[in-house]
Amino acid sequence: MVYNKETGSEPRIYGCTRTASALLSHCICIGFTVFIALLSRPGTSWFSWHPFFMTLAFSFFMTEAILLFSPHGSPLKRFSHKTKGRVHGILQGLCASCAVLGLAAIYYNKHLNGKPHFTSWHGVLGLLTVCVVGLQSLAAVPLIYHSLAKGWSLAKLKRYHAATGMVTYLLGSGSLLLGLSSAWFTGSVGEYTWYLSALCSALNALVIMNQVSSAYTAKKRLQS
Repeated sequence: MVYNKETGSEPRIYGCTRTASALLSHCICIGFTVFIALLSRPGTSWFSWHPFFMTLAFSFFMTEAILLFSPHGSPLKRFSHKTKGRVHGILQGLCASCAVLGLAAIYYNKHLNGKPHFTSWHGVLGLLTVCVVGLQSLAAVPLIYHSLAKGWSLAKLKRYHAATGMVTYLLGSGSLLLGLSSAWFTGSVGEYTWYLSALCSALNALVIMNQVSSAYTAKKRLQS
């Protein structure tokens, strides 16, 4: 069996599989975002901005922000960790901005139509997710200005940020999956397209979970 020279313990086929998974995730987050944009036709109504901005936030910006740190599929693989961190912050800022705009669009649309707010699981989880994204962004400030977190090591802050970031991403994925069950989406696509869309969201979530958990396991192995 051939082993990866970088880790010294991981079989090469695992690395190839993870590289293929990361590349697939890149393709999914771009393709799915374009698909939703074409389906929702942003600008045709207030509601049309909601699926567009939310998909742009969680399927594209947040996914790409995390994949930046993938050792197998990062588009900035040759750049320093500091540069990746800066680009990650920019993408996460864009994610938070799009999420707020998407929430504002659906809130105003319901207000115009006299409909009650946050009456479905999709609405409640979506609101929770946007709030968590905001908190996650604020919690990341000490990673840039470490003096704000006295008594906390930078390594520990990064571990907590990665763990809570994964939870935030799963909340976003859950919101997207519930959105696929909405009357608008189910009425706009066929059965096979629905299953394919749900599969895309699930695959992205699995890739991100694997990346974060593998990075944590690798660090624990080095420390032991």
